[in-house]
Amino acid sequence: MRKYCAKCKTHTEQKVSIYKAGKRRGSARGERRHAERKRGYGGQKFPKLAKPAKTTKKVTPIMTCTVCKKKYNKIGIRIRKFELVAA
Repeated sequence: MRKYCAKCKTHTEQKVSIYKAGKRRGSARGERRHAERKRGYGGQKFPKLAKPAKTTKKVTPIMTCTVCKKKYNKIGIRIRKFELVAA
């Protein structure tokens, strides 16, 4: 895609990829806090959803400038199927 690159200050060719969350670390502070709050009596910190409310997930496209290699995240699009096709 040709899009504006704020670093190059001009329109450049941009590669499009899909954001994928990295592997979660059990030793991370938030992960440890969540595990601690779940322990003992009282059960789950947040209620486990019996039925999910949403039928789709948000997909975040990442634009990478081919000139300066700067990456930009676009706003997530709620869509059932997101397919990247080379044109």
